[in-house]
Parts: sequence; structure tokens; C-alpha cells
Amino acid sequence: MDPFDAGAGGILRQPKAVWATAGASVVAFMGIGLVDPILPSIAKGLDASASQVSLLFTSYFLITALAMLVTGFVSSRIGGRKTLLLGLAFVVVFAGLAGTSDTVGQLVGYRAGWGLGNALFVSTALAVIVGAAAGGSAAAILLYESALGLGMACGPLLGALLGDASWRYPFFGTAFLMAIGFLCITVFLKEQPKPARKTSLLDPVKALGHGGLASAAVSAFFYNYTFFTVLAFTPFVLNMTPYKSGAVFFAWGVLLAVFSVLVAPRMQKRFGSLKVLGGSLVLLAADVLVLGYGDHTTAIVCTILSGAFIGVNNTVYTELALGVSDAPRPVASAGYNFVRWFAAAAAPYFAPKIEEWTDIRIPFVVAAITAVLGAVVVLVRRRALTSEAEELEPKHATEDGATVLAN
Repeated sequence: MDPFDAGAGGILRQPKAVWATAGASVVAFMGIGLVDPILPSIAKGLDASASQVSLLFTSYFLITALAMLVTGFVSSRIGGRKTLLLGLAFVVVFAGLAGTSDTVGQLVGYRAGWGLGNALFVSTALAVIVGAAAGGSAAAILLYESALGLGMACGPLLGALLGDASWRYPFFGTAFLMAIGFLCITVFLKEQPKPARKTSLLDPVKALGHGGLASAAVSAFFYNYTFFTVLAFTPFVLNMTPYKSGAVFFAWGVLLAVFSVLVAPRMQKRFGSLKVLGGSLVLLAADVLVLGYGDHTTAIVCTILSGAFIGVNNTVYTELALGVSDAPRPVASAGYNFVRWFAAAAAPYFAPKIEEWTDIRIPFVVAAITAVLGAVVVLVRRRALTSEAEELEPKHATEDGATVLAN
């Protein structure tokens, strides 16, 4: 069945609850890249250094990593709908407060609260969409993945449009949009069935005892350092107006979405997951190295091009994490994300620090090395990762809410 078919069960014929959740998911993912085009403006407005402003990503993803131990615990007890609404409420409050910040410390703190809300929402959204969707999981997941890509692409664009007037407006805009999402989910989404078994706080950590899952998590940790060096540090290197920077990262997001949803599955089917992942990581390493040493135009092109490799990597890592162990998928995903999101917190902090200690090229050298290390882990641990990796089908990433933050 064609998931884009407008007939019954197609992606375009879904209940209002699915559309409400998918719409809120777009805004949730917009929040990740929202600050990209306005990082220099925030630094200027709050008289802060690049390393201080980059803590906006560090606090956000550090809390996200730690929240991976909590989200399953919460949602398995209060249900998906209440978890979504709780997460949205956190985002509305802390995104709004972020816009009122007078110091970079306040802004970093509010961004941490925002990260907790986003983790609660995003870690539950896919399960809710699958549970409420018509026509099976394939159309529901495609809708979710499309929402993810649209959010990653539009976040920098919204940040640029609103941030051109004031760096505060993107935060207020996000709070407003998420408030609309809160109302839509309140009205249209009914409570979903609770899991038969409640998740404990230590279940995700215990799941990492599986060699294949631990290998996927370690490889993704190195990859995420590269990913978020591009996302959080490149805006300072490009040093463009919010409009121009937003356009660059919009194009980056479009490539990420296209390669994640359309290209990666076809490449996996033809070459196998591990070959695709290893090759994409090496190409990403080469791309960021050229980004660091090229001229301004080259840096723009390489930034946009990195979206293609990141899109492929996101899809393959998601399926590896969900299919390689025998742990329940929500638990496996939580353990995997608990490890990899620490790199997303580390890269925005260390990249500008490394520049201060050396020069502007070296952070990209480090990012290239970490991408290669991710590929080395895949090569060395290929037997542990191969047990199910080469047999994975999209259904492995579609049966529950475990994939959500794996992208």
C-alpha cells in the first residue's frame, strides 16, 4: 500500500488527534535548531562569548540525556496523553521565560527546563501517533518522520525571521506555537492505553549491558559530537545575518529530511545498514574537515551538504538501536539516547573552547576525528551489530515510541 495514498489508511487521511500531535512535533523539533541563526545576536545582546552562548545547546541536551531515564518511567505510569501535555507545558513556560532573560546564565537555565519538556513530549509523541493512526504504522511513521524533517528545516528559518527584529522573539514565538499545540492535543487526543509493564529508572541502563546496543550507543556518541559541532559552532564560523544563516540551515534541514526519509532506506536495502553507516560517517568526516579549512563559500556548501550525511546516519542509527538487542524498544531507545545525547551536550561547549585554545579550524578537525571514530566502532563491532542490522525493516522503528529521540 502506498502510504501517500489519499484513500483510507493513507498518510493524508488521519484522525485529528494524529494531526494535532504531528503538528506539535514539528514545533518541538523546530526548537532544536531555532537558536542557530540568532546565536551571534544573542551573544551581542547579552554581551556573552561564543562559548557562553553555546551553553544553550549544552544545557538543553544534558537535561535531555538525563531525562531519558525518566520519560519511560513517567509515561508508563500517567499515560501518553498526560506526558505529552506535561512536556508541552514545560516548553511553553520555559521558552517564554527564555525570551525574558537578562543574562546568559538565565537563558541557559531556562533552556534546560525547555529541554526537559521537549524530552517528555518527543519521547512519547511517536507512540501516540502510532496508537491513534489509521491504516497501520507505516503511514504514521512516515508522517512523524516528515514532521521531524520539517521541524529541523523550519526551526532555523523561524529563528531567522523572528530573530531579525530581536533575538527574544523566536523564544516567544515557540511558546505561542506550543501553547496552540497544547490546546489541540487537549481537545483532539484521547488517552492512550498504558503499557502492561511499568518502566523503572534503571531499565535503560541495564539494557546497555547488551554488546550490540552498547556498541551502537558508543558509535552514535562519537557521531553526535560531529553532528552538534556543525549545528552549534558553524553559525559563529559563517558569521552571517540571521536571514542568511537561517537560509543556510533551512537548506541543511531540507537535505536532512530528504535523505532521512527517502534516500537512507533505499541505500540500506541495496548496500546493507553497516556499509551505509560506515561510508556516511567517513564522508561526513571529510565534509566537516573541508568546512573547517575552506573559504566562506566552501563552508556554506559543506554545511548544507552535511545535512545529507546526517539524515542518512540518523535513520540507520535509529534502526540499529531498536533492532540489535532483545530489550523492549522503548527501553533500548532510552538507554541508547542516554549515552548519545551527552555528546550533543559536550560538542557545543568544547568546540568554541577548542577554538579559544587553538584556532578556528581545529574544532572541525576534532569533529572529523570523532566521525571516523564512530565508523571505527561500527567496523570493529560489526559482528555485534550485524545480528539483526542487515535484516532490519522499517517496521522495527515503527511499533512504538522508542525511535523518537533517536533522530
